[in-house]
Amino acid sequence: MGIFSKNKNKNKDKLVLVFDIKSSYVGGALFWARESGIPKIIFSIREPIPIEKDIEANRFLSLTLKSLEVVANRVFTAGMGAPEQIFCVLSSLLYVSQTRIIELKKNTPFLFTSKLADDLIQKEVALFKEENLEKYLRSGSPIELIELKNIKTMLNGYETPDPLNKKVRELEMTIFISMGGQQILRKIEKIIRTHFHEAKIQFSSLALSSFAVVRDIYSHNEDFLLINIGGEVTDISMAKKNILRESISFPLGLNFMIRAVIEGLHCSLGEAESYIYLFKDGHADESMAKVLGPIIDKLKIEWLRKFQESLSNLSNDISVPATIYLSVDKEVATFFSETIKTEQFNQYTLTKSKFEVIFLGPEVFHGLAEFGENVVRETFLIMDSIYINRFLINCAKKGQI
Repeated sequence: MGIFSKNKNKNKDKLVLVFDIKSSYVGGALFWARESGIPKIIFSIREPIPIEKDIEANRFLSLTLKSLEVVANRVFTAGMGAPEQIFCVLSSLLYVSQTRIIELKKNTPFLFTSKLADDLIQKEVALFKEENLEKYLRSGSPIELIELKNIKTMLNGYETPDPLNKKVRELEMTIFISMGGQQILRKIEKIIRTHFHEAKIQFSSLALSSFAVVRDIYSHNEDFLLINIGGEVTDISMAKKNILRESISFPLGLNFMIRAVIEGLHCSLGEAESYIYLFKDGHADESMAKVLGPIIDKLKIEWLRKFQESLSNLSNDISVPATIYLSVDKEVATFFSETIKTEQFNQYTLTKSKFEVIFLGPEVFHGLAEFGENVVRETFLIMDSIYINRFLINCAKKGQI
């Protein structure tokens, strides 16, 4: 079925399971996907991925899969029903993605058909795969398509929601592609199928799912940055004119702060986390603040430097949006929000105004999802459920996000 093919099946309410695989935890949510577009989450769980002193790729993957096993088992033993579909939203560590623009211009009118669109798109997918093949061959794993989404189609310079079978001279399609290593994807599927044998499993990316939901909630703002600070990485996506233009990551997340405090104070993991939270709230005693202050300041400078580099690489001679939607653990949201606001170079050279940071806490999604009794409201599981319900199920027949 091509990207522009129509899906004539009517979707009834169905039980769906989503696994959210981040760089610091694995989350799981069981929800009813409904034709109203408002999912009802009836069960949720979050299992941390243990922090280790040094990051090693194979060891990190092993720990991630163990956390996934815990979450899958907990969902299964909850006994709340067998999901019809299962989605896995992947951390940026587990996929590569890009927004690509396809252009076709002719002197004489031509008919825009589903076959023409699919031929052009498949050529673009092949190019993208070739560009990223070497990275995955070095890891010993073939690369596999995860997502192929049509973001926008323009005919003769105008956006067209129903472009098929129209005569045009100029065609422009904006598509989003993501791919991941086959070995990792098969390992994830194997763990899930240990508990859920029959349900179809589909993969999605953090970049696309979070962008689509934020774009819809803040529809008045066409240009924005979306920043997710996870355990091991910080992900930045840039939207311009409601299009996900580019995404970039750098390997500094919450865990790099914790590791630095452990090393500097020779303390345990739990103590390091407590010290950081006390310090950021201004509750650390004088002696602790005196020791911890320089460590935190150094970490802040290092994170900001990577943040500046990432914005410069994203911009490509275009202005960076001043509005930032930030997702990070609530306990450190203010700390990172204020840190971003103190960044000066890019605010005055690449943007038109100072950064405005909006924290994406669970309250942002009020009215967009419903919850069963005693369900923990976790930001990304809510976003995943909204995205799957509204964009993957209800909008599947349009072939668009």
